Amino acid sequence: MIRNRLAPLTILLALALLTMGLQASLVTAKGPPKILEFDSMVGVSAPFAGAANAIRGVNGAGAPWVIGSAEGELTTSGHLEIKVTGLVLAGSGSNPAATFRATVSCLKSDAGIQNVATATFPAATGLASAGGGNATIEADLSLPQPCIAPIIFVTSAGGSWFASTGG
Repeated sequence: MIRNRLAPLTILLALALLTMGLQASLVTAKGPPKILEFDSMVGVSAPFAGAANAIRGVNGAGAPWVIGSAEGELTTSGHLEIKVTGLVLAGSGSNPAATFRATVSCLKSDAGIQNVATATFPAATGLASAGGGNATIEADLSLPQPCIAPIIFVTSAGGSWFASTGG
């Protein structure tokens, strides 16, 4: 008689454990948590062009830039993905840079700043209307743990920023 009463409880317990196991595997399958996900960036404007108003030690490009669109994400493990479209000089509507790179700026737990840059990635040159300023950046970076209030910059090969987001 006792066995008959325990059977439904045993089955219920087994189902609960199975459900928790499936949920845990789904969380694991998603990968590391995102610390920043974005669907916009802003181009460097005149007050931030050059070194006068650098942001966290990253100088602005020498002239204003505009961006058509951007999207991307940064995970806690340092995986960075960015897709930019139409990142061009504001005055000409054209991109003269054959390569872009990205810099992630983190505040560390001691309130210091750490900037980590990717290698260069190809960027389409020419007018935005003809695909100029389009690029995809994907890299794995070694970020400080934790990376607090990240700012992501799309930069020149030399490290001056054209567009940014976050903070």
